[in-house]
Amino acid sequence: MRNIFKNAAVICLLFVVNSSYSQNTKPVKFTLTILSIDVKGLSIDPQQTGNLVRTELEKLDTFEVMDRYDVAYMIESKKLSISNCYGKLCLVEIGSVINSDKMLTGSIEQYPKSIIYTLRLIDVKSKSIEKTSVIEFLNLPEELQAMTSVAVKTMFNQMVDANVLNKLTKRNGFDNEINNPKQDRLRLDGPRLGFVTYTGQTAQILQADKSNGGFEAFPLMFQFGYQFEKQYLNEGKVQALFEFIPLITGVDQGYFIPSFTLLHGLRSNVNGWEFALGPTLGLVPKSMGYYDASNIWHRESEWEKDSANIHIKNPYVIKERMDSRGEYAFQSGFVIAFGRTFKSGKLNIPINAYFIPHKDGFKIGASMGFNAKNK
Repeated sequence: MRNIFKNAAVICLLFVVNSSYSQNTKPVKFTLTILSIDVKGLSIDPQQTGNLVRTELEKLDTFEVMDRYDVAYMIESKKLSISNCYGKLCLVEIGSVINSDKMLTGSIEQYPKSIIYTLRLIDVKSKSIEKTSVIEFLNLPEELQAMTSVAVKTMFNQMVDANVLNKLTKRNGFDNEINNPKQDRLRLDGPRLGFVTYTGQTAQILQADKSNGGFEAFPLMFQFGYQFEKQYLNEGKVQALFEFIPLITGVDQGYFIPSFTLLHGLRSNVNGWEFALGPTLGLVPKSMGYYDASNIWHRESEWEKDSANIHIKNPYVIKERMDSRGEYAFQSGFVIAFGRTFKSGKLNIPINAYFIPHKDGFKIGASMGFNAKNK
């Protein structure tokens, strides 16, 4: 029994030692050297671009990237010429002299609508191009460092943030701080069309006879208007903005009910979802009046005109209510809205729903619009 315990203890000790050795032993890395990257059309020079790529390579911790000062020393001491050294033959020759396993080169070319980023990995021993990566980015020169990070990670099969990649490469992606860096206004301004439905007492008033202050209307009305937007924050995955929406309601039933809504909202740069809330102000006909014992609505002046009530004080509660026979007055409310913008090429299609709580009945509406973003 004692021998069994001894053997078990030895096995455990060997396992611990082996695990510790495995964890502290790193795989052998190849030496990789980058001199410079050829640049056309951009203000940055090849040596600076090479330093950008070298920095991103060191972040990967995959290769033993030769220090630029060591490389400069070796090149100077061996009197090598590296000007315009971007091709395979030149780089293989340099790599053999400085004992580098692999050489990395490439080019960045700016076009009117894009920046083409090319990287080539050269194996010095076999004198061959081991791998080539070409990515077409949007023409966003101020995002060159982000492009370099994406290009290097793609070259060496590292995970790339899909959200960042889309913003740097998709011409018809959602507006954000990357693909529209100089824009301070979102490009979703445009017409809005939709419907609103009324509930509670408001719906009853709309359906009542005009002789009783109603509108003889169906409590589902068409709306049309225009949405103006002003962006004040556009960072990461979120945009913050103000929305200004003038609307006309009820023209489908012979009424003209104007309103103006101011919303403060947040919109996702990733999928177009948004949420907003804010005040709304509209013009509706109203009258001061009362409900009698039979719950029938009367305007206040009707009591005074009744000859039988000349010397009797009106015992009913006087209140203001929407009345088709009254004068136009302002009516305020608070809007809670949410929606999502869908895309088809350059066409934006925002679809929204909103909710307006009120003591006389809720309003529930939906709208859609369209907008073509111009680059």
